[in-house]
Amino acid sequence: MGSGQWMVEKRSSFRSDSFSKEYETVPETGCLSIIVLGASGDLAKKKTFPALYNLYRRGFLPSNEVYIFGYARTKISDDDLRNRIRGYFGEDASEHSEDVSKFLQLIKYVSGSYDTEDGFRLLDKEISEHEVSKNSAEGSSRRLFYLALPPSVYPPVCRMIRKCCMNRSDLGGWTRIVIEKPFGKDLESAEKLSAQIGELFEEPQLYRIDHYLGKELVQNLLVLRFANRFFLPLWNRDNIDNVQIVFREDFGTEGRGGYFDEYGIIRDIIQNHLLQVLCLVAMEKPVSLKPEHIRDEKVKVLQSVLPIKDEEVVLGQYEGYRDDPTVPDHSNTPTFATVVLRIHNERWEGVPFILKAGKALNSRKAEIRVQFKDVPGQKQGRNEFVIRLQPSEAMYMKLTVKQPGLEMSTVQSELDLSYKQRYQGVAIPEAYERLILDTIRGDQQHFVRRDELKAAWEIFTPLLHRIDDGEMKPLQYQPGSRGPVKADELLAKAGYVQTHGYIWIPPTL
Repeated sequence: MGSGQWMVEKRSSFRSDSFSKEYETVPETGCLSIIVLGASGDLAKKKTFPALYNLYRRGFLPSNEVYIFGYARTKISDDDLRNRIRGYFGEDASEHSEDVSKFLQLIKYVSGSYDTEDGFRLLDKEISEHEVSKNSAEGSSRRLFYLALPPSVYPPVCRMIRKCCMNRSDLGGWTRIVIEKPFGKDLESAEKLSAQIGELFEEPQLYRIDHYLGKELVQNLLVLRFANRFFLPLWNRDNIDNVQIVFREDFGTEGRGGYFDEYGIIRDIIQNHLLQVLCLVAMEKPVSLKPEHIRDEKVKVLQSVLPIKDEEVVLGQYEGYRDDPTVPDHSNTPTFATVVLRIHNERWEGVPFILKAGKALNSRKAEIRVQFKDVPGQKQGRNEFVIRLQPSEAMYMKLTVKQPGLEMSTVQSELDLSYKQRYQGVAIPEAYERLILDTIRGDQQHFVRRDELKAAWEIFTPLLHRIDDGEMKPLQYQPGSRGPVKADELLAKAGYVQTHGYIWIPPTL
């Protein structure tokens, strides 16, 4: 495909204007029922319902077409659920109290268990009554089930949906299932879960959500790489020395230590969020922007990753982690990890991809840092292209310039695109808003395919089993530090050169 054709397709898929123009409204077919399972839980309260509210307020979920059902075991009323979620709609919700009230009236609550038919038969009855009230032709209605639930109940819930709550799709209607990570704990458990759900639903019906793929700057990666001429010849082993993908939090497990201890930082962050970002940084140009072509290229990257070497891994656990009463006294679970991945292909041979994530560190940020090779004879510092995912979304190019003044001396500076400054007045949507809308539209580009999930687990399962078996121990580090000192040593060994005396400062408005 010529670059012109790719660009035409790019323009049709990636808009540069505001979010309200980026998507068409929900297509005109039968009415849409959105069912949030686990409606009384934290994820639904803090992420799912606020995302639905924002889509409603922006006009993407018309009240004459959409109805929302909450389902959980907790025995509460419709108004109880509405009051539980009302306070999570953002700081400006008080300014839109009429919108909030209208949205909450679209929500109905159904109580039932996750593994018996009675509750799901009642849920199906309520959905069907709504569809009849909207005069939807049988088979034209759309049902979106969002599983805001622990993975252990995915199989029984999916069996109940399949048995009791399916919509007939012969007239353009559909039933789609959104499932949250973690998708298993290792290759075997992930494959088992995939097989159990795969027996009930086809792959086009399944949307494995990784909210990092909904972040604005992650979604910008393909445009940056393939729609800007100057990146095309530079994006390879001849020019790039190393790539870092970093996730840092300045707080610990706080209240969820027992849950976190089952998974650890690699399963929680690196194997999914950071690995998905790596795919977009490293993949080849897809044949087109169709979801399957993009996901094909991501799978090729994952299949090219070499086995992880123990000497290219540093694990850490912050001091005080085991003081949490829900965490075992002798827990071996890492709260910090730096892992070097190496991609065995023509573009990236010899370039280390350094994935780093940690809790209770000295700052909160997520970023991609592409460091270029040295310029011969230039000692000021290396060029870097940095994409700041959160907070303060930005991208900047670190480069060497002449120091202003009469002397011929050089200094590090930057070309800076900070979103809050450049795109004032443009609302950047939350990841969950975009991904739920993609699900309604049937666009699977930003969701994880089954073979992609398998390839990701194949990379990390051997390392995870060595950690689980106690063969690899995390090093202690102080809360509020950079993490274990050995992690910085590994970074230097992998080839990263830190620029001393330069700090990027987000511009003020």
